[in-house]
Amino acid sequence: MSNSDFLSRVQIVFAVVILGIALGAFNGALSPVFAQSDFIIFPNDGQSQEQQEKDKFACYSWSKNQTGFDPMETPRVNEALPQKGAKRGGALKGGVGGALLGAAIGGISSGSKGARKGAAIGGISGGVMGGARSQNQKRQEEHAEQQWAQDQANQYAQKRNFYNRAYSACLEGKGYTVR
Repeated sequence: MSNSDFLSRVQIVFAVVILGIALGAFNGALSPVFAQSDFIIFPNDGQSQEQQEKDKFACYSWSKNQTGFDPMETPRVNEALPQKGAKRGGALKGGVGGALLGAAIGGISSGSKGARKGAAIGGISGGVMGGARSQNQKRQEEHAEQQWAQDQANQYAQKRNFYNRAYSACLEGKGYTVR
């Protein structure tokens, strides 16, 4: 793997983490009680501040056990990055192949002068085609990595949403209004 490929992959993973931040995946909390900053929680039964903190922690623990998701953990990658395909040719390989093919065809049809002309035309054509094929492969790989990053962010958001629903249900069961 070249340095540019490695940096590209690091950038994608970084983008997933940033997306997680944007989705509220991280909220800078230092304890599970503060991890629920997405919520507005109102004590309906006049619970004391101490009782509220106990209830929030109990609901954090219960929700984590029910859903298998811990909002306090750093998000992890669920699947490996897509594998890059074997690098195919490129402009140089296409140019060489085109020149050889052009020389053979030109030589058959017009002799040695035709072989030189055919090599030149074939080399240029093969180089252009090889370069285009290489660029297309690179675009496909970049698209696959972007799709992978989006899938990772979506999976995280779904798990977080499931956890949030469990946390809200728990608090409502303990006499709180949660919005």
